Amino acid sequence: MPNLRLRFLSYSIMVYMLMAFAWWALLLFTKNRDAFHAKRELMQIGMVAEGRVRSKAEFEQMAEYQSLAKKYKRQEYMIFGEAMVFVLTLLAGIWFINQGYQKEVRANQQRRNFLLSITHELKSPIASIRLVLETLLRRKELPRDKSEQLTNSALRENERLHELVENLLLSAKLESAYQPFFEEINLAELVKDNIAKIAERHPSARIVFDVANGFPMVKMDKQGMISIVSNLLENAVKYANDRPDIEIRLRHKDGQVTMDFADNGTGIPDKEKKRIFEKFYRIGSEETRQTKGTGLGLFIVEQVVKAHNGSIQVIDNQPKGTIFRLTIEDKR
Repeated sequence: MPNLRLRFLSYSIMVYMLMAFAWWALLLFTKNRDAFHAKRELMQIGMVAEGRVRSKAEFEQMAEYQSLAKKYKRQEYMIFGEAMVFVLTLLAGIWFINQGYQKEVRANQQRRNFLLSITHELKSPIASIRLVLETLLRRKELPRDKSEQLTNSALRENERLHELVENLLLSAKLESAYQPFFEEINLAELVKDNIAKIAERHPSARIVFDVANGFPMVKMDKQGMISIVSNLLENAVKYANDRPDIEIRLRHKDGQVTMDFADNGTGIPDKEKKRIFEKFYRIGSEETRQTKGTGLGLFIVEQVVKAHNGSIQVIDNQPKGTIFRLTIEDKR
């Protein structure tokens, strides 16, 4: 509400300034015209008295009159030009204020969405772990299989909490102090390990990994690549239907690695494809959204890809879904 009042006040002041300047410009234009007419009449009377001219037509042919007319015409152009510059500057100011306001509104909305989502994301695993611990305390004579089941559930929730904290720390680091550490890594094995973790958490997901035989070692930031793969896999599962169908394709050619993450989810509208990489941005309203998340995953993916001098594309999958295509430079 305060921002709305400030915006209204700014526009009111600018409209007042525009009207006031229009009035003064019109007044100056009128005064300039009146001064020209007065000088012209005075000059004409003087020339008639001297006998140099006998009619208005002869007077208007005189060099003195032509010089006077040109001088005042230049002044008219100057007044008009300055008025146009002022009006355009004022309109540009209004446009920049409006853009800044809209940007601030979007940023506030994204921060609000982030706080709502992060609260849910933090509370859910904490509550699950607490429930497991309370159950183990109350029922100390649980069968071994039930005890192991509860313990594994707590460990999964703890891993989820750990990944969330890691994403928060990495997103903060990406904006200021992130420096990729390039080392020789087995990218194919890294992808397989992450697929195994996702498959354990989401048994209904069908994940196909297509990688050429003899895929070479590559020189990349290991933690950065883990973040990319885990976030894109989680994203694919999150926005798919009840039976996620995901395909990962990994290729190496001419010193570059190409990775495709294709899913059978709901897809991404064209107007949202650029915004999904903004920090905290998530499609839709936080109050009605069914999927979990903080709006950090794709932001992290894009920033890590950029740190590797790479690029990322968002392509419509057929018959439905999305393909995230990454092209990353091998630093070897």
